[in-house]
Amino acid sequence: MHKPIAATGELPVRRGISILSNSLLNKGMAFSAHERDSLGLRGLLPPRVLTIEQQTERVLLNFRRKTTDLEKYIFLTMLQQRNEVLFYHLMGSHLEEMMPIIYTPTVGQACLEYGSIWRGPRGLFISIKDKGRIREILHHWPNTGVRMIVVTDGERILGLGDLGTYGIGIPIGKLALYTACAGLHPYYTLPIVLDVGTDNEKLLADPFYIGLNQRRVRGVEYDEFVTEFMESVAEVFPNCLVQFEDFGNHNAFRLLKSWRNKACSFNDDIQGTAAVALAGIFAALRASGACPEDQKILFMGAGEAGLGIGQLFVKHLTSIGIPLEQARRTCWFVDSKGLIVSSRSAELTEHKLEFAHEAEFCRDLPDAIRAVKPTALIGVAGVGPVFTQEVISLMAENNKNPIIFALSNPTSKAECTSTQAIEWSGGRAIYASGSPMPVVEFKGRRIVPGQGNNVYIFPGVGLGVLATQSRIVTDTMFLAAARTLAEMVTPEELAEGRVYPHLNRIREVSLRIATEVARVAYSEGLTDQPQPANLEEEIASRMFQAEYSEYH
Repeated sequence: MHKPIAATGELPVRRGISILSNSLLNKGMAFSAHERDSLGLRGLLPPRVLTIEQQTERVLLNFRRKTTDLEKYIFLTMLQQRNEVLFYHLMGSHLEEMMPIIYTPTVGQACLEYGSIWRGPRGLFISIKDKGRIREILHHWPNTGVRMIVVTDGERILGLGDLGTYGIGIPIGKLALYTACAGLHPYYTLPIVLDVGTDNEKLLADPFYIGLNQRRVRGVEYDEFVTEFMESVAEVFPNCLVQFEDFGNHNAFRLLKSWRNKACSFNDDIQGTAAVALAGIFAALRASGACPEDQKILFMGAGEAGLGIGQLFVKHLTSIGIPLEQARRTCWFVDSKGLIVSSRSAELTEHKLEFAHEAEFCRDLPDAIRAVKPTALIGVAGVGPVFTQEVISLMAENNKNPIIFALSNPTSKAECTSTQAIEWSGGRAIYASGSPMPVVEFKGRRIVPGQGNNVYIFPGVGLGVLATQSRIVTDTMFLAAARTLAEMVTPEELAEGRVYPHLNRIREVSLRIATEVARVAYSEGLTDQPQPANLEEEIASRMFQAEYSEYH
């Protein structure tokens, strides 16, 4: 296994103020008296020596004093800039409290205001003006041997649309979760934004916008830019995994198709979302006792997320012997114009055509539910509260336990709340959301909504891919991840209404998923590395632990 997955001790030894200014080396007041003498720190720190637990307690107290989520986000990012080990120790010990701040839903607000809250460089900003110089720019990154890149062009940030360079907040947040949830060493991670301009009129008119003040470059020039980027990454950082994040629909599918078999890469919005949603469906079917092949899933939204879920569900069905056309007819889609049916074929993209079935056209969601009679309703359109009381009631009329997943992010874009889904279905809905939703008290029963957050999938997949040095990332890996995640939901969690494991188990979940993904890499011949005798134990030994090293 390649050492940089979670290597420690490779960081350059520094002295004095330089060690305090390096976020991966700085221990703050946790430097011992001996270390302060040997590293030239005597007098640069207050005399008291604190443990990491004491530091965490103090940081947590200050964090909780902040009055808004955005202030908490800024506080955490500044801690990360100053002392990454302490940052991840805090994240690991209070993940359920920290994750909504460092990622959804607060990261959406942070991206909207990124220009005003920007405090210092983190990651790389590569603009279309840098064509021909991308290799040089990658060499400017101070950490060698990068193994994990999350990259965006900022065109489709969550449900917020085109935020241009402000989208850098998403790769930063995703990589923080790779470390907190799966133990990838932060030294080997790199967030990148590809700035090709923006079509956001508000940003173009903002004199303080930090990105290129021009409209988006598209077409051949855009493709040449991305090609140079991918080829440069392969040259400068061999064995690096590239995760595409929040690209617009028209580019996301093209880029995935172009690069999935040429580079170690995947698109989290398509494949990661598909796997986490599929895992939730599998867990919901465990709770209700139903079979996947008997389902009809209706998707509100036919973009990256919805089509990705449908394609992975079809792959699962064909893998258990269901004919392809029969498998496809389990998935139905409503887009901005209405139900996707064969009579609309002339206007549909290649990916939508797979699911254009023979049926009467329906213009709105309630009519589509009446026509299709779905067992599951999945919201991935990012258009807000479209799962009305009429919609939920129709689902409850047709099903004993309707599956209602309101997966759009951030919270303001959710199709319905947990309370609405439970109350309008008479307490019978099996519900999950994309952003955190409150626990529901209904007729003496406490129902805990599941959060279909990709954090259950992508960290483990990435860890498994890097552990094996797999040459590519396959859909079979994401299917294995979905099945593994669903199996890890305990009977007690299902009884509470959860369709995902409790978040405090995320490191365990990521390790199990990484192990199964690694098995796929070995079984499909995607790596030249020898398989360890105890695969899970070997991967676990490489996971970064947020504890201070001793300097001698």
